[in-house]
Amino acid sequence: MNSTTETIGAAHFIGGEWMVGERTEQRFNPAQPAELVSLAPDADESVMSLAIEQAQAAQAAWAAMPAQGRGEILAAAGRVLAGRAPEVATLLAREEGKTLAEAEGEVDRAVRMLTFYAAQGWQALGATLPSSDDRTHLYTTREPVGTVGVITPWNFPLAIPVWKAGPALVAGNTIVLKPSSFVPATTQALLECFIEAGIPRGVLNVVHGSGSRAGQALVDDPRVAAVSFTGSTAVGRGINLAAAARMARVQLEMGGKNAVVVLPDADAERAADICVRGAFGLTGQACTATSRVIVTRADEHRMLNALAARAAAIVTGDPLDPRTSMGPVVTDQQLSTDLGYIERALTDGADVVTGGTASGRFLEPTILRNVDPDSALARQEVFGPVLSVLVADSPDDALHLLNDTEYGLSAGIVTDDLSAAMNFAGRADAGVIKINRQTTGTDVNAPFGGNRSSSNGLFREQGFTATDFFTRVKTVYLGY
Repeated sequence: MNSTTETIGAAHFIGGEWMVGERTEQRFNPAQPAELVSLAPDADESVMSLAIEQAQAAQAAWAAMPAQGRGEILAAAGRVLAGRAPEVATLLAREEGKTLAEAEGEVDRAVRMLTFYAAQGWQALGATLPSSDDRTHLYTTREPVGTVGVITPWNFPLAIPVWKAGPALVAGNTIVLKPSSFVPATTQALLECFIEAGIPRGVLNVVHGSGSRAGQALVDDPRVAAVSFTGSTAVGRGINLAAAARMARVQLEMGGKNAVVVLPDADAERAADICVRGAFGLTGQACTATSRVIVTRADEHRMLNALAARAAAIVTGDPLDPRTSMGPVVTDQQLSTDLGYIERALTDGADVVTGGTASGRFLEPTILRNVDPDSALARQEVFGPVLSVLVADSPDDALHLLNDTEYGLSAGIVTDDLSAAMNFAGRADAGVIKINRQTTGTDVNAPFGGNRSSSNGLFREQGFTATDFFTRVKTVYLGY
């Protein structure tokens, strides 16, 4: 297969069978808009209902399989994906738009997550407790919740499906996955790895289609015991209401307005590197991307110069070109949104430090100063390569500005002052705290999630606690 030019025809995968349907959905390379990368069908409610039916039919047998056996299938899928890494990374870069190096990193991350969750098949899923009654053995077990709906975004088309499907599958649940319509070919490549690894019929089903129709049908179906969603806060709130109406379990990971506080003792070049990599890596299209840098007033000039110099070194261009360090914006609509935030900020009195213009889908890495803390740019998620620099009167004021949004996903500080760092870690209202590290990126064995409008806060993703969402606790009293 020539993965640099071929158009991939994606299909639904239901009950172990491909269901092609009419491939009406087209996805073009965001860096080469004339290049058709993938075609996919658009499911209606009947297709989604069939997928749920097949997942339900497979549930009992999959749950009955020893957890170690389920884990071995995950491990095998990881090995298949690792063997296909160059091909899949190239496809991901073409379809989604991140650079080849970033795509290779995502493939590697997905492999590591599959390996990690495979090992959880050997993890204890229960506890023995002392009983107040004599001759009584008291213990707990964890059982799968049943059929799970998984709805994933376009920006991490391998990693996010894996960090949801991995713990769900190893815990004994069956899945219906509704991926973003922007990445059907990358989703299909991941699915093929599971098929080659021997995933049983009906255990993992994929349905392509719109969120408003296929996604809503998945959320509303009473046979779906739980829904795990990653995407915008607005959509997540709607899913939360719909799931709550039928008492279904729901896990939401949503937006962010992540900030890094740079204290005056920090080395300017080091701080600029941390902030710029967090802001412009992945074209800023990550929920954990750095969108605000907060500096003290006396330190503003020094940091603006360092940030501008570091941003100027970024090379935008075709993701498959090894010289490229930042790819295109994912769609024309997203580009229009990014430019709209910049234009509105300028109207509100902000100044461009660097960037601010676009050519095709390529938006220059953009830094703005004199940004009003109450402006849309400072408070709303942009999801693009746009960085605001805010000025605080003191470290305490900086912390106040950092917390003064509806979001609370990732927050960072750059400092050599241990006391200041520990104070920040305790007072920053975010689910992930980064000290002298960029706001993006997490380890596979660490919990991930946000506070306030970044998450519904009930269950964290990733790490050893990831299976909590996908299991129910049963308490057993055994008299003898």
